This record gives sequence, structure tokens and C-alpha cells, in this order.
Amino acid sequence: MLFSFAAPQMWLQIVLFVVGIGIVLWGADRLTDGAVGIAERMGVPQIVIGLTIVAMGTSMPEFFVSFMSAVNGTPDLAVGNVVGSNIFNSLFIVGCAAAVSPIVILHNTVKKDIPFGLVASAVLLIMCLDSGISRVDALLMLLMFVFFMYNTVKIAREDNTGENMPSDSSEPKAEETKKPVGMGKAILLTLVGLVCLILGSNVFVDNVSAIARSLGMSDALIGLTIVACGTSLPELATSVVAARRGNSGIAIGNVLGSNVFNILGILGLTGLISPMQLQGITNVDLSVMVIAVVLLWLFSYTKYLIARWEGGVLILTFVGYLTYLITQTA
Repeated sequence: MLFSFAAPQMWLQIVLFVVGIGIVLWGADRLTDGAVGIAERMGVPQIVIGLTIVAMGTSMPEFFVSFMSAVNGTPDLAVGNVVGSNIFNSLFIVGCAAAVSPIVILHNTVKKDIPFGLVASAVLLIMCLDSGISRVDALLMLLMFVFFMYNTVKIAREDNTGENMPSDSSEPKAEETKKPVGMGKAILLTLVGLVCLILGSNVFVDNVSAIARSLGMSDALIGLTIVACGTSLPELATSVVAARRGNSGIAIGNVLGSNVFNILGILGLTGLISPMQLQGITNVDLSVMVIAVVLLWLFSYTKYLIARWEGGVLILTFVGYLTYLITQTA
């Protein structure tokens, strides 16, 4: 690593850790705004923007943190960030969103989107059985991601021109009257967002790693907990606000899209550039990630609805997993 943002004192490391989170989240917001503006100016349907650019935009913190972690020689932090983020997304975020307002699940989501997310999680579990992600593994994940994106865009375009077209009218009026962003401003927002994400993720990873070493904690544990929760804040805010406004599709779609992008897109690209050997990520962590999606699928399949009590079960499951991680390092 050519340059480290880690501070020499613990208190300053904590300050920079918080600052890094702020920069990453702010950059992700700017990047999403800019990407949406560019897509709108290019005439891409709004539903396609929501299923692709917005979902990937909220996952940009995970991408840059995982990428910089792998490049800087801390692969456990990279994979732990993705695994922890997906567990946090499926259990805590969906649980909180359902607690705010029961989430209505579309038939297509239960039959296609959630199963694909489950397949992606299972593929990562299988690939990590040899304690590493090779370039062949990464390439396979990237090909799966391209397939997922192709089908998502294809279905979204068909829905946008078919019977589901009127569903856009259910969105908040503020979205309909919002003044379009100019192409120049959209490009600037995108570039500023990218710079902030790169800078913020470097500050974040360097100081988290320093704090972990000072406290005797492993990179894997830090990635599975603090880093994962911190980089998933965009998804949490998006899903909870969407649920409160009655936009169930956005609430659950944001989580599913982010989970698939985290595994296939982030680890696929990261592993292709820098193959990773794992030590601290266990089969228990990977299995919990798979079980979380299974729970989400079962709750969705029963009545095509995730009720408040089911959201409570998801939250308690996440708390139980977090307690297990803490007790394992005690």
C-alpha cells in the first residue's frame, strides 16, 4: 500500500473511522443522484433505473470498501463486508422495514428474484469451501451477474410497456414534480460521488483495520459487523423510508438487488483483480447468510406478505447472530 490514512492514536482513528463512514455515505448519495440523472436524460425507463442504478448506487460503499480491502491485503475484511452486509440486509433491514409497515411481495419476486438471491448466496458458500476465491470463481460470479442484469432489464422494460405501467402513479407526487437534473450536473455529481467513495473507503478501511489490531479483533469480525452495518446504511434508510411510504416493491427490491450485486458484482470484480485467500470467514457466517435468504423466502411465500411479527423474527435472528460473533471473540 503506497499510502495509509490510519492515524497513530486510537481516538483519532475512531474520529477518522466515523468521518470515513460519512464521506462514503455522502458519496454514495451523490453518485446515485448523478447516475439517475444521466439515465433519465438518456431516456432509460424509471423502473429500470430503480432496479439497476439505484440498487447498485446504494451498494457502492460495499464495493469500494471490499475492493480497497482486497487490494490492500485484507481479504477477510472484503468478504466479511459482503457476507455481513447481506446478513444485515436480509435480516435487520427487511425486519425493520416490515416492522414499520408490512411488506407486500410480488409473485414475480417470490418466484424469481428471491430464488436467484438464494442461488447467489449458495454459490458463494460453495466457492469459499476451499478458503479462497480464485479468478475462475470470480469470473463465474461476474457472468452470473451479467445474466441477472440482462434478465432484470429485459423484464423491467416489458413491464414498463405492459400492464404494470400505471404502477408508477403510486409513487410520491414529489418524484413526479421533481425538476430533472441537467446532464452536466449529473455527470459532475457522479464524478464527485466516485471520488468521495474512493477517498472515504480508504480512510474507513485503514482506520478500522488499525482499531481492530489495537483491540485484538480480527479483520473478519470487523468486516462482518462494524464495516458491514456501516456500509449498509444507504439500504437501511432507503428500505425503511420506502416501507413507511407504502412502496413495498422498493423496500424489498432494494435489498434483493443489493444482495445480488454484493456477491456477484462486488466479489466477482474484486476477485478477478485480486484473488482472495480467507482465514477468518467461517462456514457458519456463510451458512447464516444463506439461511437469512431462506427465511426471507419462506416468509414471503406464505401469504406474499412479510408481517410485522415476521419482521420481528428477522431482527431477533440478526441479534442472535451478532451475539454469537461477540461471544466467539470473548
